[in-house]
Amino acid sequence: MSSMPCLQSKVFGGIDTHKDLHMAALVDETGAVIATHAFSTTRAGYRALLRWMTGFGQLQRVGVEQTGSYGAGVVRHLALASVPVLEVTGTDKAERRTRGKDDTLDAITAARAALEGKRISLAKHRDGEIEALRVLRVARQTAVKSRRSALQLLHNMIIAAPDEVRDQTRNLTRMQLIRTCAAWRPDVEAASDPAVATRIALKSVARRIIDLNDEIANLEEPIERLVRELNPKLLDQIGIGVEIAGQLLVTAGDNPERLRSEAGFAMLCGVARLPASSGITQRHRLNRGGDRQANRALHMAAVSRLRLCPRTRAYATRRKAEGLSKREIIRCLKRYIAREAYHLITAETGP
Repeated sequence: MSSMPCLQSKVFGGIDTHKDLHMAALVDETGAVIATHAFSTTRAGYRALLRWMTGFGQLQRVGVEQTGSYGAGVVRHLALASVPVLEVTGTDKAERRTRGKDDTLDAITAARAALEGKRISLAKHRDGEIEALRVLRVARQTAVKSRRSALQLLHNMIIAAPDEVRDQTRNLTRMQLIRTCAAWRPDVEAASDPAVATRIALKSVARRIIDLNDEIANLEEPIERLVRELNPKLLDQIGIGVEIAGQLLVTAGDNPERLRSEAGFAMLCGVARLPASSGITQRHRLNRGGDRQANRALHMAAVSRLRLCPRTRAYATRRKAEGLSKREIIRCLKRYIAREAYHLITAETGP
């Protein structure tokens, strides 16, 4: 689908992203479709896509789906060319019900979202130190999750182990248990014996835990160094350590100027109170959207402050006297910490 280009006209792009092919569409200022085309997800494909989009007029902005996964590469390429990129955050459900769904229609919908400024947000840049921090944190988080699973497996296997194995390990501390099992030298030729097979399995799991401990420690060093370089003031706040600060920095991204206000950052973190009033009933409800990892980080910071900060404990006592529950008080604290973190994060990148 295409029409004759007018290089003086303004055009708006949309991209429906996939693993091997991206479907692109262009619309004019009225929302009429100019052209659609598919491009490969390679550097050559990204260059061809940019040439194609700019060949129909003055490219104003591009709406891209899944900018954090399949769309990350094309977003980086467009950002290097100084093309404004917007993340399409939702689908037009009414249009999908009436017109159906395919890749071309999704690309056209993304282009119209970029034109109208609906269901979009400024896309994160993924070419700076925050992106480096993000990938290191992802590797560490998966290692921590694997270690937790291995520890649970180790304990569960001991519960059901033969008596001679269980009696030998039941009173050991966690590290004693791991080191003892890792040091065993069972005879693999006698693996048909349940007790020997259990020792072989426990040795394998224990060594896996030791390897994961080393992996986590090796990742923690560059993560801490990056967080301290990026925003040392954030780490100076009570209840905010490397883990929490790292998550908040990743949530804000390499271009935190895309966050228009502290209220927007609170909404992004899922801690903004949403009105749920009707008639004479005036109330707010919990925000279940946003970045749930950022929400968890703010929850950890709030709980830590309740233990460590006298000012926070005095605030909690006062709000409890006003009739708020502990859960409601923590929600309020999360909102305040989000406001504090927003100003510290944007101050580091501001003019």
